[in-house]
Amino acid sequence: MLLWILLATYTLNFLDRQILNILAEPIKAELGLSDSLLGFLAGPAFAVFYAVLGVPIARWADKGNSDRVSLISLSLAIWSLMTACTGFAQNFWQMLAARIGVGIGEAGCTPAAHALIADAVPVEKRSSAIAFFGLGVPLGSLLGLVVGGIINDLYGWRIALMLVGLPGLLLALVVRLLLRDPRQNLSPAVQNSGHSATSLSAGLAEIFGSRTYLYLFIAASLTAFLSYGKGLWTISFFIRSHGLSTSAAGLSLAVVLGLAGLFGTWAGGYIADRFGVERPGLRLMLPGIGMSFAAPILFASYSASDWRVALALLVVPTMLNAAYYGPTYAAVQGLVRAPLRALGASMVVFGQNFIGLGLGPLAFGMLSDYLQPVAGSESVRWVLYGAAWIGIFPALFFIAAGRRMARGL
Repeated sequence: MLLWILLATYTLNFLDRQILNILAEPIKAELGLSDSLLGFLAGPAFAVFYAVLGVPIARWADKGNSDRVSLISLSLAIWSLMTACTGFAQNFWQMLAARIGVGIGEAGCTPAAHALIADAVPVEKRSSAIAFFGLGVPLGSLLGLVVGGIINDLYGWRIALMLVGLPGLLLALVVRLLLRDPRQNLSPAVQNSGHSATSLSAGLAEIFGSRTYLYLFIAASLTAFLSYGKGLWTISFFIRSHGLSTSAAGLSLAVVLGLAGLFGTWAGGYIADRFGVERPGLRLMLPGIGMSFAAPILFASYSASDWRVALALLVVPTMLNAAYYGPTYAAVQGLVRAPLRALGASMVVFGQNFIGLGLGPLAFGMLSDYLQPVAGSESVRWVLYGAAWIGIFPALFFIAAGRRMARGL
């Protein structure tokens, strides 16, 4: 039950975070935004507060007497309410404030959930369990594309944001009533053992003192930079370059890429646990190898003139690029001591969101604006050309981390 409820929570986490992608074009038209401002709303407006606040919140979650279930429930209620409020925004500044609120709310979810799973699941099944939780990423993105696109076509983008925010308020109550932090069953002495002895600075020094963790941090951050950038602008690419409507682009990408992402995330966790018990390094090397093969296929997809061919070519790279989630966060839980688990996870979340979500959509948007005088309406396509080949860099860091994994553990 724990994994299923946490999966539902993480699905809403990404649904509320990513629905802005499918609504980007109508929001841009109504509010008169540039690609750079649109990228800022999708990226830094959310990511800076999400990433920065995630560290002290994770530090609190690592305390033996903290209640991580209550933390997740409260966070879910806050981000759901702020998502609904985004639908009332009348200008850039009001939408900016609402997006900041969503980021603040979501900061308390992922590190606490990873630590809960690590406490509840045997080590040999940890990659699969965290990968199952990670299915919320493609599932939430899939629902955001489908639900957001359909409701936008029927009632507009404002109603879409309001409606997707409401279910989270009910789920927050379910989380609080049905889940229990396993540490609450321990004595106070056991709860607090080892947790008060390590300061934040000492904890960070210990975590980043591992070369394996550092390589993993860089790999995950670069992966997120490309993933969030492509997540926003691939939709605009199909709308601008291939002439699809908002609902058609959302439905097509959700069905094809959402299912591919679901399979890739699950398969990455399963393969890591199946073949990485005796050789832990394979858990990270295999995703890196997969990303290397994904790069040329992505370039071919963005080069295709027929949108059906372009969409079909995105399937395999999407699966390969999604396989890293379970192995990465499971490795984090093995590379740090138990009293630092939430902090260790939060730093990877920090990198993925501050660098990835904070800079990815914005950098892609700014580069698109820069290229428009030369490329015109095809500027997004040109940006995606470069993004396809940059995917080789995180692959190299995953492989490097995998080669050192046994030593890091």
